[in-house]
Amino acid sequence: MIKDDAIEVLKLEAEGILKLANRIDDRFVEMVDIIYNAKGRVIVAGIGKSGIVARKIVATLNSTGTRSLFLHPVEAVHGDLGIVSADDVFLALSNSGETDELNILLPSIRHIGCSIIGFTGNTESTLARGSDIVIDIGVDREACPLGLAPTTSTTALLAMGDALAVVLIKKRDFRPSDFRKYHPGGTLGQRLTSRVKDIMMTGNAVPKITQASDMATAIDEIERLQLGATLVVDQTDTLVGIITDGDVRRAVARREAILNQPIAHVMTPNPRTVRPETPTYDALNVMEKFQITVLPITNPIGRVRGILHLHDILGKGEFKFNGR
Repeated sequence: MIKDDAIEVLKLEAEGILKLANRIDDRFVEMVDIIYNAKGRVIVAGIGKSGIVARKIVATLNSTGTRSLFLHPVEAVHGDLGIVSADDVFLALSNSGETDELNILLPSIRHIGCSIIGFTGNTESTLARGSDIVIDIGVDREACPLGLAPTTSTTALLAMGDALAVVLIKKRDFRPSDFRKYHPGGTLGQRLTSRVKDIMMTGNAVPKITQASDMATAIDEIERLQLGATLVVDQTDTLVGIITDGDVRRAVARREAILNQPIAHVMTPNPRTVRPETPTYDALNVMEKFQITVLPITNPIGRVRGILHLHDILGKGEFKFNGR
């Protein structure tokens, strides 16, 4: 019974989010353009559970390049409204659209002159009528069996906020190096402020074969460490190429007898590399730019010093230093 109830909640909330996808229209595009072009900040306001979601949306926007601020509606009518300017965009959150403490602000916000966007589940509400743009986040019903506690509705509200933030990330061409500026603390911050040598895999943890090896050996080496690739080196341990899972798949797709192919025919020669002293956020930018998940680490004359996987930067389990 307990498991069934939990599964039902998750299904209801998932369905609520999926229905939002059908409502993404030109109003969403217009909202994104207004926020992107705004000279000021996104001022997000809400009461109760919507206020908690508003704070999360603000946190996400701030950390991804869109300056934002949470405004408590009650505090706003007691002086905090002074933080709002005509250059800002006001984003109001209310499932019912009839939250008195929020709606009472709308005439003042309108007088200030900034755009008003309403996230609401009631497109005929007071909030909707007072907004320049209305984003419908309505759900069929709450997951709460009493239909009282905001559950599915707050999940939908949060998801729409995430959709807004992610679209703005792409529109601003926000990069990992930008993300690092706003995340100097925490595990991810530590990774992005480190050097490649601090987190790269070294020694026997580096998948590596020689040019004289056969493809069976290459595949075994890829499988040994589960990094999705093996480096190819010459007799002096100088990097000459890389064989990835993708290279193997492409060879199979060409109907080639993969095990009979010479290493040089399957490998990608002269792969992208970085140095051990390279800042980790630079390595991440290389991975992002060239859509790769593995980077060989070499010294100035091309000899292999290690390998770096995307998981070592973004995290998969415990933070790793030098493969340990």
